[in-house]
Amino acid sequence: MTLEKYDNIYFLGIGGIGMSALARWFMKEGLRVSGYDKTSTTLTDELQKEGMRIHFEDKLELIPEEVKQQKDKTLVIFTPAIPKDHVEHNYLKQNGYTILKRSEVLGLLTKDYKTVAVAGTHGKTTTSSMVAHILKSSGKSMVGFLGGITTNYASNLVMEGDVKKDTLVVVEADEFDRSFLRLFPQIAVVTSADADHLDIYGDHESLIVSFKEFISQINRGGDLIIHESIAELLADKVDHVKKHIYSMSRGQFFAGNITARGGFFQFDLHGFGKVEHVQLGVPGFHNIENAIAASVAANLCGVGLPTIAKALESFRGVKRRFEYVLRGKKVVFVDDYAHHPTEIEAFLRSMKSLYPGRKLTAIFQPHLFTRTRDFAAGFSKSLSLADEVLLMDIYPARELPIPGVDSDMLMTDITSAVKIRCNKKDLMEKLEKMDLDVVVTVGAGDIDTFVKPIGEMLKRKYED
Repeated sequence: MTLEKYDNIYFLGIGGIGMSALARWFMKEGLRVSGYDKTSTTLTDELQKEGMRIHFEDKLELIPEEVKQQKDKTLVIFTPAIPKDHVEHNYLKQNGYTILKRSEVLGLLTKDYKTVAVAGTHGKTTTSSMVAHILKSSGKSMVGFLGGITTNYASNLVMEGDVKKDTLVVVEADEFDRSFLRLFPQIAVVTSADADHLDIYGDHESLIVSFKEFISQINRGGDLIIHESIAELLADKVDHVKKHIYSMSRGQFFAGNITARGGFFQFDLHGFGKVEHVQLGVPGFHNIENAIAASVAANLCGVGLPTIAKALESFRGVKRRFEYVLRGKKVVFVDDYAHHPTEIEAFLRSMKSLYPGRKLTAIFQPHLFTRTRDFAAGFSKSLSLADEVLLMDIYPARELPIPGVDSDMLMTDITSAVKIRCNKKDLMEKLEKMDLDVVVTVGAGDIDTFVKPIGEMLKRKYED
């Protein structure tokens, strides 16, 4: 199947972070792009400004006329999050439209290009964004389909130069719904393979099997860049590709002489010989590891080490990934997307290392009933690294409630000196009454809607 025959691209769930990157791609290619999403967001506002027609009610009369009249010239792309009773989706299916998942389209777009695919239960968004930034900074012809909004480019689609035969494509390879099995990369990065998405996989072993299958799909003679902690588990018997093993302090590629300066890190990069005094433009211990993996990938694409080091210094991160909202004299506020116990632990440990001796207040919104149920003990343990915890209600996303599963089940085992249950209605009121020092918002739901009001409150109360 080829995509050249289509004039209209219609998205069901156009506001999703992965879907919107594809929408931007097709828009740049000169096609008519339109779509539906459940809710208007800052991202959908941006897409509309870029010329896409978007509506927010599931009504057949809102489908554009060219989509209705030009069935053979229309490709429909949908997200698995669309419910089974969705009126527009069922209409399009019943009327014989070509309908593909986002992952299928991404597989078709990347099959003819040298692809760098970044997978992992955490770290993939920042790492793929780093790779894309390094390649763009080097002037190479490239396209990056990313799972977050890069601060440098204010977009989840990053491009440099015209698309041609030797264009490099960087993609975030998502394990959710086994989407990454649509990809056949030349270079693959695997950052982690912790238990997650158990509502899809059932158990951790099934997740591991999918990661092994993804690795098996790397082109023969290609390259696998894999974290030391999972290299033996996932790739011990892999012999069709070259393996490059990395971590903070072990493997072929690692960091040394790590120092913190002004909330950011400097380190020496080992494995290419030694590259001294690499300045990282984003905070967080875990981002040192992400930077190592991205450096290896970029070097395999032909980028020199001085260019890599300079690009890492200029990389400003991804929205909601260790994002500084306020760095005042009296208070610090950071927002992060962490939604798995391992991610939360890494994030909070980094915060404590960057701001030793200061009181850390974490505001956490659990994401998904199943994830909260499956990792309750891990959430409680990781959140206990904070001195104070404000625990919000679970954000359900695509799920229906599960009896007996709520945020209260985390409270008992949180050992922080202060722990407070709250909800969207009373969060700001409770925060206002607290004496705050270093504040973080954590979660993958709609906690991001509180970032601006919390930032404004902190600035008014402590900095003005």
